[in-house]
Amino acid sequence: GFVYRNCTSEGWSDPYPRPDIACGYNVNDTTNEARRSYFMTLKTMYTIGYCTSLVTLTIALAVLVSFRKLRCTRNYIHMHLFTSFILRASSNFIKDAVLFSSEDTNYCGAYTAGCKLTMVFFQYCIMSNYSWLLVEGLYLHTLLVISFFSERKFLWQFIALGWGAPTVFVVAWATARQLHENTGSADTWQLRKWLLGIWFCCLGFFSRPSFCFFQINFVLFVNILRILMRKLSSPEGQSSDFNQYKRLAKSTLLLIPLFGVHYIIFAFFPEDASSGTMEIQLFFELALGSFQGFVVAVLYCFLNGEVQLEVQRKWRQWHL
Repeated sequence: GFVYRNCTSEGWSDPYPRPDIACGYNVNDTTNEARRSYFMTLKTMYTIGYCTSLVTLTIALAVLVSFRKLRCTRNYIHMHLFTSFILRASSNFIKDAVLFSSEDTNYCGAYTAGCKLTMVFFQYCIMSNYSWLLVEGLYLHTLLVISFFSERKFLWQFIALGWGAPTVFVVAWATARQLHENTGSADTWQLRKWLLGIWFCCLGFFSRPSFCFFQINFVLFVNILRILMRKLSSPEGQSSDFNQYKRLAKSTLLLIPLFGVHYIIFAFFPEDASSGTMEIQLFFELALGSFQGFVVAVLYCFLNGEVQLEVQRKWRQWHL
C-alpha cells in the first residue's frame, strides 16, 4: 500500500491514509474480523515456530561448541548459521514486544526512537540469516570446485560476508531513512511498521537484497548439482573425501530450495494486500518460515553422523 503527505505552507501534513488502511487492514472495520483472526493465528503459529527453533538451535550450538573433535571450518560455518537463526528468532520476539506493547495505533509515532532501533535490529538479523545461508552454499561450492585451499583464510572471508554484507545494507538503509525521513516519502519509518499489517508490510521492505542472495544461491545450487553428477560418474566419486562432500551436499542442497523457492515464486506476484496471494505468502514466510531454524538444527546437528558418533562416545565415557 501507499501512504502520502502533502507539502503545505505550514510544512508537511499528517500522513494519510492510516497505515493499517494502506496495508489493506482497517482496524475499525468490523468486516475484517475474519482477517484479524487469520493474522492472530499466524502470530501464534510463528511464535510457536520461533520458540521451537530457538530451543533446538541453542541445544545444537551447545553440542557443536562443547565437543573439541567437532571444531572444524564446516562446523564453524554451521555455528554461525545457527547463531543467525537464533538472532532472527530473538529479533522477532523483541519486535513484537516493542511494536505491540500498546493498543494505540500511533504508538510508534510517539516513540519513534525505540521503534526505529527495533526495526534496524530486526532487518539486520533477517539479512544476516539470508547471508549465512548463502555462505553455506558458497562453502559447499568451494569444496567441490577448488581442490586445495586454505580453509582458515576462507573462513574469515565467509565471516566477513556473513556478518559484514548485511551491515553495509542495513547501515545504508538506516542512514537514508534518517536523512530523508521528512521528505514526504511514500513509506517512511512510522508509516510501514507498527500495526497488525507489519507482518506483510515488512515482507517487501528488504526483499530486493534478500532476493539477490537467493538468486546467487540458486545459481550455486544448479552448478553444485552439475558438479556432483559429473564426479559421481568418475573414479573420484568413490573417494572417502568425496563421500563426505556428498553428505554435506545432501543437507545444503535441501536447504537452498527449502528456504528460497517460495521467495522466487512470489516475486512474480503483485503485492496486493487484498488478494488471496498475500495470505498464502504470509503463511510460507511467517508460519512455515519460523520453523526453518528447527530444520537447520536437525539437518546439520541432530542427524549428522559425525555428531551422533561423538555424542555416543562421550556418553559411553561418562558411564564407564
